[in-house]
Amino acid sequence: MPGLQHSVTIAAPPERVWAVLVDVERWPERIPTVDAVERLDPGPLAVGSQTRLSQPKLPTGVWTVTELTEGSSYTWKSTSPGVTVTTTQTVEPHADGSRLILAVSVSGPLAPIGWLFSRSLTKQYTESEATAIKQSAES
Repeated sequence: MPGLQHSVTIAAPPERVWAVLVDVERWPERIPTVDAVERLDPGPLAVGSQTRLSQPKLPTGVWTVTELTEGSSYTWKSTSPGVTVTTTQTVEPHADGSRLILAVSVSGPLAPIGWLFSRSLTKQYTESEATAIKQSAES
């Protein structure tokens, strides 16, 4: 299954990083790779929660939370014909504050072809998102 992982150390406690990470409605003002976010259900993120996410150079997708460990990690998936993209966001305690780990994997019959064309952009976006979350959590 194609994918990638990127981690960054953040000089902020895990609780602060988690708060920034799950406040997806504020991502457009914090993260340059996100144009628009629309939560499709009320309340905090939970298993089953859905969010419509628009990003430059990518089709708008609906992301569904499939796993969530409060204060630590969540996984969500977006499916389009032939491809499922899964991302996991994890916050861990670290000697210098926290470690944020962003992981992306792609599956489905068209995943190898899709990954060939999107790998570079996905890497760029993942690194940019980690930097933006770091900046928000440390400010």
